[in-house]
Amino acid sequence: MGEIEGTYRILQTPGSRLGAQFNAGISTLEPGQSLNPKGHGKGLQVRVQGLDDSQEFYDLEVSAYGQALLSEVFRRLNLIESDYFGLEFQNMHMNWVRPRNTLFRLSVKFFPPDPGQLQEEFTRYLFALQVKRDLSEGMLPCSENTTALLISHLVQSEIGDYDDMADREFLKLNKLLPQQEQVQEKIMEFHRRHIGQTPAESDFQVLEIARKLEMYGVRFHPASDREGTKINLAVAHMGLQVFQGNIKINTFNWSKIRKLSFKRKRFLVKLHPEVHGPHQDTLEFLMASRDQCKIFWKNCVEHHTFFRLFDQPKPKSKAFLFSRGSSFRYSGRTQKQLVEYVRDGGLRRTPYQSHLTSSVSFLFGRRNSKIRMSSRSLASDLPKQVRNKTNVLVVPYRHLQRYPTDKAYFIAKEILTTERTYLKDLEVITVWFRSAVIKENAMPEGLMTLLFSNIDPIYEFHRGFLKEIDQRLALWEGRSNGHVKGDCQRIGDVMLKNMCALKVTATLLKHDEVLTELEKATKRLKKLETVYKEFELQKVCYLPLNTFLLKPIQRLVHYKLILERLCRHYIPQHPDRNDCLEALKVVAEMARQLQSSLLRLENFQKLTELQRDLIGIENLIASGREFIREGCLFKLTKKGLQQRMFFLFSDMLLYTSKGVTATNQFKVHGQLPLRGMIVEESENEWSVPHCFTIYSAQRTIVVAASSKVEMGKWIEDLNAAIDMAKKSQEKSGVLLDSGQCDRSSDEVSLEQESEDETHSSHTSLEKQTHHRANTTMHVCWHRNTSVSMSDHSLAVENQLSGYLLRKFKNSNGWQKLWVVFTNFCLFFYKTHQDDYPLASLPLLGYTVSTPGETDSIHKEFVFKLQFKSHVYYFRAESEYTFSRWMEVIKSAANAPGRMSLLVPKDTLEISGN
Repeated sequence: MGEIEGTYRILQTPGSRLGAQFNAGISTLEPGQSLNPKGHGKGLQVRVQGLDDSQEFYDLEVSAYGQALLSEVFRRLNLIESDYFGLEFQNMHMNWVRPRNTLFRLSVKFFPPDPGQLQEEFTRYLFALQVKRDLSEGMLPCSENTTALLISHLVQSEIGDYDDMADREFLKLNKLLPQQEQVQEKIMEFHRRHIGQTPAESDFQVLEIARKLEMYGVRFHPASDREGTKINLAVAHMGLQVFQGNIKINTFNWSKIRKLSFKRKRFLVKLHPEVHGPHQDTLEFLMASRDQCKIFWKNCVEHHTFFRLFDQPKPKSKAFLFSRGSSFRYSGRTQKQLVEYVRDGGLRRTPYQSHLTSSVSFLFGRRNSKIRMSSRSLASDLPKQVRNKTNVLVVPYRHLQRYPTDKAYFIAKEILTTERTYLKDLEVITVWFRSAVIKENAMPEGLMTLLFSNIDPIYEFHRGFLKEIDQRLALWEGRSNGHVKGDCQRIGDVMLKNMCALKVTATLLKHDEVLTELEKATKRLKKLETVYKEFELQKVCYLPLNTFLLKPIQRLVHYKLILERLCRHYIPQHPDRNDCLEALKVVAEMARQLQSSLLRLENFQKLTELQRDLIGIENLIASGREFIREGCLFKLTKKGLQQRMFFLFSDMLLYTSKGVTATNQFKVHGQLPLRGMIVEESENEWSVPHCFTIYSAQRTIVVAASSKVEMGKWIEDLNAAIDMAKKSQEKSGVLLDSGQCDRSSDEVSLEQESEDETHSSHTSLEKQTHHRANTTMHVCWHRNTSVSMSDHSLAVENQLSGYLLRKFKNSNGWQKLWVVFTNFCLFFYKTHQDDYPLASLPLLGYTVSTPGETDSIHKEFVFKLQFKSHVYYFRAESEYTFSRWMEVIKSAANAPGRMSLLVPKDTLEISGN
């Protein structure tokens, strides 16, 4: 064969990647073509540069195919989700190149729309490195703020928490941007906000931001249209894209395209007649050469097969004598097959170990920038002790201390453990927030008096109460000599005494006034609003701030539920039962009196939280408005199914999109009143799974849920809300126009929600304060699920705290952690005395179960948490605490549908000449 032509690239199949700038680095090898030209020795040594810029040599046979090199690279990396990647090199001048003299680069070949589809942490790390490479090479243009935010997450992933001197030295030694000096201060400002963020979390944030950029994963192929205008073509997961400069001027989804082909230098796109009409169904683009035309055509073939099809097409049988056109077919796994392969276990995995030097060094007391340990690194090499990415010491499992076996003891201990967390929650207001507003002199004296005169007595009471419970449990456990008296294995007397005292204190509570006045003041006083938002970003404020103000009323519900459990356990003759029953009567009466107030305040708290996180709607906190459900749905637009966040209230339905900014806020795109609204299932009409149509007086929209269960929840809540709105209007004498409910008067409008519209407030958004990313709306967005107000109310009842032993799927040791379950999330601390959590784990979408035989967990009281490939094991101290953790976690976890269910199964006619 001699020398190999032009722009060469090895992929898993004899095809090509998206190419690179100036159409460089793409393979034109056909099936069976050899990697190495003949007659150049018996062996071949090839250099491959990884995404971390390290280089390695691979020894191959003279007659080796490109697949042999690619497979060896993947094997050495222990790369499970390998189908996303390929090897490339660039030949700017289209010269003939000998592979023996070529440096190959590992690169991302397919860019999925959602980083959540990448199931392996190591895969997400490599994708983050690809973003890093694209930024440094100027191939991912974005605003200055977005660039700085991306780099700040990359810096956090590389060197850990912010340190001024370390940051400056790292940025001095590492060129991450073409003009890095201009944004260095902004990078450091953003990096300061990421304290405590693990490398895995940083990688995910990089991908979450990058995926929303218009140029994410885009590789240009220069062309011109019929009028001779210079354009760039690109292919992505959704279809064919057309750019003029760096501006996207058109997108042709796969569903619009009937056939792709090329004839010499002409690239042809044949559309379905309904897209542009029967007289303009073929688009023609002129490229520089036949080779470049064929390269881009192969890219389209591979992208369509990988992202669009469920199974790869079978190769066509070869013609006996003559054949016309290219016989190229993508022969790798589709994305659906890859996801299922990894989810079902993939290969028998061996622990991944980065290429480390003999002596592991650390830069500025942190991990060296050249060293990256995955969650599977060195697990077998360090049996004594290792450290995870949050620098928490992991030690081999040791038996828990033995406690009394009486179930009443563990119920009493639940009072103690949850009381410890409750007191820490009160300190968020009484200690930390007070300090913040005093330091900045941000709160008017009247509001200071109202707030802290309301919360301080509660805090002081519970400090004393916690001390009494702790002393009683110490006696019960035998940690004190007082147990010789024989009257310590009870808790009813302590509860009765303190619930009666709490009743006096609770009558003074003014939660309604505190919440409303605080909200009014933050709107009126810019300084207070700034302090409020900045405080919410501190680690100690691990939930939205006003959530902590509701804790005193919610705690009464917890006491009631725990005492009910204790009373059910005791036999009628038990000496502790009467005191427990009396204490239950007291707390049940308090809870009953405050129940309506609690529901109203929880609704008010939710509306204020949404008001801060939604852009484009004013006065969301309206009289009589009730929050019903929030969650992710896919809205049918001219561009296809687009992910949107929906919010259902008692009088309207909002739908929003998430902006590419540092604020994590959602922008409102539509506001539909419930008056006259009709909801119908429409799967058959649109051929989209779990699809339903919402007819409103203003417009009609089509949406799809991620599963049948999710669709049922939305339709049920929508219909109930519509009925309530109708009854409310009838009571107020409002008459509906019958025409507004007439389905025949509506036509489904597929709105063109362009990226420009989605990001139209890009600049103004970035000037606003960063918002928390762990609220339920953000979790729903990433997990494609929804949460209702009734779910929130149930979550209030199911809060739990205590020590658990945690084990990762591929680790050996068990790690003891203080775990708090609240707001659908697990928060992890070293001890119960810590002021803020080390990490958190949102549970929406997770399943909870007991380990199976394949898990190889040979301990008792262990439960397993799993979401896709993410698996965690937790061990409780007793059968009672095990059952309680299972119970509360089941209340938070559900099974949202998978995004892949929304992709219609189809095929695309593809040919080349």
